[in-house]
Amino acid sequence: MYPTTGSTLIVLNHVGGITMQHSSSIEQLSTIKAFLKQTNNNIGKSVEELRNEMVQASAKLPKLPNVVFQKIEIGPINGEWVTAGDLVTEKEDEQQVILYFHGGGFFTGSCEIYRDLAARIAQSSGVRVLTLEYRLAPEFLYPTANEDCLFAYHWLLENGYSAHNIVFGGDSVGASLALMTLLSLRDADEVLPAGAFLISPHTDLVHLDGESYITRAELDPTGSLAYNQRIRNTYLGLGNKQLDEYPAILSPLRMDLRGLPSILIQVGDQEVLLSDAVRFTERARAAGAPVLLEVWEQMWSVFHLLAYMLPEAEQAINNIGQYVRTLLTRSQS
Repeated sequence: MYPTTGSTLIVLNHVGGITMQHSSSIEQLSTIKAFLKQTNNNIGKSVEELRNEMVQASAKLPKLPNVVFQKIEIGPINGEWVTAGDLVTEKEDEQQVILYFHGGGFFTGSCEIYRDLAARIAQSSGVRVLTLEYRLAPEFLYPTANEDCLFAYHWLLENGYSAHNIVFGGDSVGASLALMTLLSLRDADEVLPAGAFLISPHTDLVHLDGESYITRAELDPTGSLAYNQRIRNTYLGLGNKQLDEYPAILSPLRMDLRGLPSILIQVGDQEVLLSDAVRFTERARAAGAPVLLEVWEQMWSVFHLLAYMLPEAEQAINNIGQYVRTLLTRSQS
């Protein structure tokens, strides 16, 4: 099931189609991954150190032209509107929005750090992005981030945005928050957004038992089982302790997946979260949910952050843009 050679994009959809894309050389990717592995050694680092490193890394990204950032307060939460290029000005399209939940392990990340990725998604889709700065652990423990994501969606609805004009997006734990928010809305019998795109999602933060935690352990330059255990325990305020029973919502993979809207998942075939994406896709489709899975060969978790230099990342973001445009066009009919 998993691709093993070259740097081909394989789209695993309902009809099993395969699409080839232009790619980086193996030598280029090896150099990038060696650098990432060297700079992503998070063992023993404090939350403050990790936060500072993310700020410093994002500051080095080249600035995109024709992008407007506008800070906004969403109740107790900060957010930022990201508008890129010559976005259409018709009233209906102005009311279309991508509500984006950033990654960072529940304890790092911000609107500013994710400006480049949000801007590229806005450019590719032609839709404004609202990046949410949900409150972080350990200062704010579970379920604060989940509640903030629900609050932001309700805020959009209360401010005139229709559910069929809203698309969720997120990467890493932000993708998990997008998925958990969908499930919470469904369970509350609330109106769902048009759909969602998930980049390298954690679909099971409880069991952490995907086979790729083992088979991709040496290949993944940025992720590991130990670090994902830290992510879960930090959000729950556990330290090194374990619970006999964890909140069910932290394992969407093992929840009832019926009634979900359209979802696009993008994952690298060399990341430890590969099994999370593949297993979720299989279970969601079996439950009748329309899920499109893209497995990118030779790629790692949220490789999209290197779109300024990586053609695979640029193409993946273009695919997201096309998916969002198609989804919102379909939702109008």
